[in-house]
Amino acid sequence: MHSIIVVPMHGTCPDDHIHLEPGDSLPFGRTARPHGPHLTIPHEGVSREAGEITTAGAYWRISNLSSAQTYVVENPEGAGEHIKVAPGRLDAPVPFEFARVVLPAGSELLSFDVWAPRHDFLDSTGPRDGAPTACAFPLDRGKRYFHVLVALCAARLRGEPHAPLPTAEELIDQLRPLWPAVSRTAVAWNIDYLAVKLRLKPAPDTVPGGGPRLNGKKERLVSLALRFDLVRETDLALLSGRGGAAR
Repeated sequence: MHSIIVVPMHGTCPDDHIHLEPGDSLPFGRTARPHGPHLTIPHEGVSREAGEITTAGAYWRISNLSSAQTYVVENPEGAGEHIKVAPGRLDAPVPFEFARVVLPAGSELLSFDVWAPRHDFLDSTGPRDGAPTACAFPLDRGKRYFHVLVALCAARLRGEPHAPLPTAEELIDQLRPLWPAVSRTAVAWNIDYLAVKLRLKPAPDTVPGGGPRLNGKKERLVSLALRFDLVRETDLALLSGRGGAAR
């Protein structure tokens, strides 16, 4: 699994995502670089060399190369959780599994997302020799993406093995008790993230124009989750806010 995935501000297509391995660095700023990976933010309010992201295994660090602007890294799933990165600060560690980097740019606020889907776990209580074991399906039951996965699988978890996949409106209805601000866009974003998190391989579920069909992705997520018991009947309590992990 890639250590870090950077999603540009208008990167709605998976081909736009920038995948980084442990130890890789990604500069970002207004001026494109002719060689190597670079996240270009073409706005006159952004410094030519604004900053740099460096991956460090299962997390990442950010450097603010601006001389005057403070950057903010938000947790989109938190209750206002964020960290400030002061001008000139180097290698500030970011603790969020997915984060939004917000840059002041004149009268605007520009942003891009950074995902850290890799989780490493100790595989024994003895000495830690060698590389840690990468978890096959690193899911956090307290995150909204897991709640979306439970909602996708809910009918089949209730004993309807051939139930049709829920529509976007049905998913929203199921999720609203624990996520009042849920929207179609947010649900689609979480489904895309689950596809990355669970390492779904690209499949021939494309429309003639080449874009992904959401139903095909949903069907493969449900099939994988049920086959490997990633969600269970007891997880249905999350949808009513009784699961303890729900916000």
